[in-house]
Amino acid sequence: MGKSDWLQSVFSDGSSTFVSPALPQKGEEVTIKIRMFEDAPLTDVILRTRINGGEIRLHMVREYASNGLVYYSTKLRTYERVLKYCFYIVTDEHVYYYNQLGVFDYMPDETYDFRIVYDYRQPAWVKNAVFYQIFPERFCNGNPDISVKDNEYMFDGYPTKCVKDWYEAPKEYEDAHCLDFYGGDLEGIRKKIPYLKELGVTALYLNPIFYAATTHKYDCLDYFHVDPHFGGDEALAKLTEELHANGMRIILDVSINHTGSAHKWFNRDADFFDKSVGAYNNPDAAERKYYFFGEGNTYKAWWGVETLPTLNYSSKELRDVLYLDEDSLVRKWLKPPYNTDGWRFDVADVMARSDEGQFHHEVWPALAASIKDAKNDAYIVAEEWGDCAEFLQGDEWDTPMNYTGCARPVREFVGENDLLLGRETSIRRTKPNQSAAVLSARIKEHLGKIPYALSQVQFNLLGSHDTPRLHNNPLIPWSSVKAAVVMLFTLPGTASIYYGDEVDIDGRIETNEGFRYPMPWKRVENMDESAQRAYSTYNTLANLKKNNSAFSSSFRVMSEEGKVFAFARFDMNELFFVICSMEDEDTKVIIPYDIFGVESVKGIEEAFGQEVLYEDVAGNLIIDVAAKESYVIKVLY
Repeated sequence: MGKSDWLQSVFSDGSSTFVSPALPQKGEEVTIKIRMFEDAPLTDVILRTRINGGEIRLHMVREYASNGLVYYSTKLRTYERVLKYCFYIVTDEHVYYYNQLGVFDYMPDETYDFRIVYDYRQPAWVKNAVFYQIFPERFCNGNPDISVKDNEYMFDGYPTKCVKDWYEAPKEYEDAHCLDFYGGDLEGIRKKIPYLKELGVTALYLNPIFYAATTHKYDCLDYFHVDPHFGGDEALAKLTEELHANGMRIILDVSINHTGSAHKWFNRDADFFDKSVGAYNNPDAAERKYYFFGEGNTYKAWWGVETLPTLNYSSKELRDVLYLDEDSLVRKWLKPPYNTDGWRFDVADVMARSDEGQFHHEVWPALAASIKDAKNDAYIVAEEWGDCAEFLQGDEWDTPMNYTGCARPVREFVGENDLLLGRETSIRRTKPNQSAAVLSARIKEHLGKIPYALSQVQFNLLGSHDTPRLHNNPLIPWSSVKAAVVMLFTLPGTASIYYGDEVDIDGRIETNEGFRYPMPWKRVENMDESAQRAYSTYNTLANLKKNNSAFSSSFRVMSEEGKVFAFARFDMNELFFVICSMEDEDTKVIIPYDIFGVESVKGIEEAFGQEVLYEDVAGNLIIDVAAKESYVIKVLY
């Protein structure tokens, strides 16, 4: 076995190694580099781009060589918001084309060109963050005095119920109607900061905490006050203050696609407000223009759910109160005394889109700008389950809930049907059989359409309040769950733990209520074997993610043969290889290291997983991979 094929050594991305400055301002000169083996048979290297719409080709100059690699560079300046480019690599016999998907021997279209986004206000703190998603009502009861009581109020015709036993399994919607309250609150979260910090968490994502009638609180009654059963506004101020004192961040969840039907603006249901002034009952109410009303007082509701009336973004007044005014919803909670660090927007895929009123690409840039003006490094997460590259170009979302580039392909690779399509009865019956090559393609296609600066802050997850927990699926063994968790923490972007996954929380996989069990604090205090192995896995990987710069820098797929997926995370100082096997038999994987400018390997360090057996042959590591095993290894050089 000899030296790697020189085409394998071709590499560039948007990291500071290859783009300087990595986060440029409009009109600022940028240096772009590409590297490959020093002895590659080149006659020219060309950067192809468009400036003011016209195609230009810049002949790159050989800048320097180091550790067997040669770097070519060029400089350019643009006043546009996004610069798209690819490379032409010329030899005596061929022209090769290189974009964010890889090297081609034909000229691809511009879909997967490299992208530099100018004036992007990247939330840099996210790159090595470890998030922990909390469904507040089910996490910890810190103050029983403020918990919802039995029959405290009626909503949609049903009374509230106070669940007396914290460890009682949640009832199905048909029995409890999302009105079964366990008493979780913000004081409870605050008391558990030491636990979260020890786990390795650096940021919280809270499901909605604003005044609302149900347990999930996506049917908001008042955007401008924290629910009193969570402790009210003061409890949030105390929580964020203590989180920040512990070096942790927090983002809040909100739906501004719809309100609850008992919202003070709409006010159709319940007796929370004076119904006579609500838009549903008062044709002269100023807020009536916030909604879509038709003849006979009919109105448009999200997915036809009558308790969730849809907001109408043709209203300038609605836009003012939600995001344009200085004291608007999104600004209020980012500013003192609350000082939150960003937003997660529910059902963002459909927001500001309603048949003839397609305002989404008008609303989102203004909404994002308002958020970033209030807090420059605020993080904007949007709920979207599919391809959403059009929103990920630096002026709208920072990231989706990354189902499409993480949760869906990863969970299918380890043995489940697709998280979304698997809800279809005909598809649910099929047997999942996704190869490493398909997993690789799905991840690379997601990353390949967005600027590198956004790839660094993708919100990766395996599950959430909307999905079954992977470890609750009886068909998925622990080895497969572990592989998924390894990828969660090592793919580009941040990692989000859904509360309780780290101790194998119980749950059901058929309905939403099964995904929202109360946090098992007795299990945390007295872990059995399954809880211990889960906790150790999450804790080890969280600290690996936080403490190594490679995991916020470059990414490259190294092997995608059969059902073994391997990739590298690296910068100029660190090199890690991640290997996840779903094969039923032991196998070997060959990973070149010379393409990273590593001339010789002094050894490897098992950052995660069992002991690794390997050979070092002519610039390649030949690694023995056990069946259904996962590894994170650090190359020492």
